[in-house]
Amino acid sequence: MTPMDLSATDAHSQSSLSCSLPPPSSSFSLTPSYHSQPFSFSSSLSPCLSSSSPFIPPPSSSLPCPSQSRGVGCLLDAVLGLVAVRAQCSNEANKPGKGSGYLRRANTDVLREIFHEYASAERYGEKFMTAHDFVCKFLGLYTEPNASLESIKLLGGILDTSKDGLISFAEFSAFEGLLCVPDALYRTAFQLFDTTGTGFVTYDEFCAVIKHTVLHKKIPFNFQSDFVKMYFGKDFKRSVTYHEFSQFLHDFHEEHAIQAFSAYNKDGSGFITALDFSDIMLSTKSHLLTSSVQDNLVAVSSGQKVSYPFFMAFNSLLTNMELVKRIYLNATQGSRTQEVTKEEFLHSSQMMSQITPMEVEILYHLTELISQSGGRIIYSDLEAITPEQYMKVITRKLTDIKAVESPEQRSTFTAVLESSYRFTLGAIAGAVGATAVYPIDLVKTRLQNQRAGSYIGELMYRNSFDCFKKVVRHEGAIGLYRGLVPQLVGVAPEKAIKLTMNDLMRDLLRDKKGNLTLPAEMIAGGVAGGSQVIFTNPLEIVKIRLQVAGELALGQKIGAVSVVKELGFLGLYKGARACFLRDIPFSAIYFPVYAHSKTLLADENGYNSPLTLLVAGAIGGVPAASLTTPADVIKTRLQVAARAGQTTYTGVIDAARKIMREEGFKAFWKGAPGGRPQGSEAQMPMSASDVKSTNPDHVGGYKVAVPMFRGIESKFGLFLPRFQAASPAPST
Repeated sequence: MTPMDLSATDAHSQSSLSCSLPPPSSSFSLTPSYHSQPFSFSSSLSPCLSSSSPFIPPPSSSLPCPSQSRGVGCLLDAVLGLVAVRAQCSNEANKPGKGSGYLRRANTDVLREIFHEYASAERYGEKFMTAHDFVCKFLGLYTEPNASLESIKLLGGILDTSKDGLISFAEFSAFEGLLCVPDALYRTAFQLFDTTGTGFVTYDEFCAVIKHTVLHKKIPFNFQSDFVKMYFGKDFKRSVTYHEFSQFLHDFHEEHAIQAFSAYNKDGSGFITALDFSDIMLSTKSHLLTSSVQDNLVAVSSGQKVSYPFFMAFNSLLTNMELVKRIYLNATQGSRTQEVTKEEFLHSSQMMSQITPMEVEILYHLTELISQSGGRIIYSDLEAITPEQYMKVITRKLTDIKAVESPEQRSTFTAVLESSYRFTLGAIAGAVGATAVYPIDLVKTRLQNQRAGSYIGELMYRNSFDCFKKVVRHEGAIGLYRGLVPQLVGVAPEKAIKLTMNDLMRDLLRDKKGNLTLPAEMIAGGVAGGSQVIFTNPLEIVKIRLQVAGELALGQKIGAVSVVKELGFLGLYKGARACFLRDIPFSAIYFPVYAHSKTLLADENGYNSPLTLLVAGAIGGVPAASLTTPADVIKTRLQVAARAGQTTYTGVIDAARKIMREEGFKAFWKGAPGGRPQGSEAQMPMSASDVKSTNPDHVGGYKVAVPMFRGIESKFGLFLPRFQAASPAPST
């Protein structure tokens, strides 16, 4: 469908629309608005409105407008309805099978309540938001007393498509839908420049916005350049569509950087000083510079003058860092810890011609300056150079938050906060996990305690399924949870000490580059597993005795308190040696395998979905639990109170000998695999500032509104002034 211009002067468009509104099935409820400005439908919203689109209202759904809103106001309502319909296309992407990465639209009624909460203006009995209401109150941006009013007006104008200075609910809802589409960042930037709401960006609109940016104030842009004429025409009369503008915006900063280089290259030699290079990069490309790169801008040129080819290659390298990561992963076959030499990297980059040998030379020089890589790079070296990606903000998890970026920055107070954070997460995760797998654990314990040749005369359970059925039949479903309460009471300190010790040892065993060898990972896991025995053993012995109590036909009810009284303090640590034999190798196997499995299953940005986390946990947990099952069987036999006629054991070696002699080698593998995966996640360098909005009123697409607005700065470098310009001093 071709783009439609629905200006008030277009009689054909006005009559063909006939003020159509979305059908009743649509999730949008549009209140008539009474704007006085003519409005043109943005061509950037037309792709969804094809003739086959299920969201276009049928002719029968055309509704007459109220008498007070006929004419331009009626036309505007129809246009805003279509804008909202365009945004609704993202709902289709949220359906199963449509892929991931899309946000789910907010409920219209909830969105309307939120809108009315922040709307402070009223016209003809209808509520409206001002730019200040939306930017400052709703988004929480520009809240300083002397905040730039012009910047607030520009950002508010992104929603105000009618350009009457107010934001209606229809506009507020339409923008929420726009934030849910895949190219939301470019569309938001386009609407920032489309200050008159025509659906196009003119030369004057482009100049007005750029002149207000911090970048232009530092290094003025030449608006008469051939680059600008190529897009807006030699007479600057041509208007640019959304798709054309997206390419223009992509190329704009390259042009600005080239102009800056030319301005410093006064003698025309093609060289600038290292300090001039640093000044240009900090002014025009600050959104691409990490703190590590900023600190080495002068050093990367080796103190010499910077040539134009070096300047272009350096900028291209920063722009293509995601591609550089793919080249690295291709060279290492997915490993993020394998060192890659320059020759190996060049060989891998041959299939991707966008990366030049000069860019590779700069990459290795820069990583040597930042992390003393010794001519070999790993994935974390690339992370230190890679510019911030606004999309990572949207997908960032709560568990990715870090108080510090390196162990050296960790103070005592920070360490306490981190320990509290880990304790809380460990307690919640441990309690949920213990409850979920407890019936399996009970079946495992009863099978491990089952002994051939006992006084009963035959085996009580033939297999795991038979054990499960008999427990439910004779003890009820609640019998599957015997001993759960003491397990939940002790799970928090058990998991807390395990997770904390693992993370602490991993920090201590890292080399100068922050890497961990496999033996170091195993040592860290083993220490973590051994440290938890102080909590694990008392919990295990109480839990196990309660789990097998259901097999006894006794009138007296056995509880946790009676078990503790019977055992005494020292008795709670009966079988501790076997517990060490189980927990130390379990954690030494599990933690490294889980961390490396997570890395291998992560996407190209290093993130894991819940499914890949589950798979990584299974990959780590199954072999760890299976290989430690013999120690778990011995521990169970030592901790269970032997009944009359059953074999008793005096220690680990005695139990191993008697089990082997009486029941054979297979008895050591009863209940395998019996462990369950728990542990720390593989560490990825993250920033604590990159967190999705926590405002409960930011629902649907508005969950990413703040990151999206900041993405305009971080991706395009369009930094708007935060404060009002100081008034000139009066002349005396």
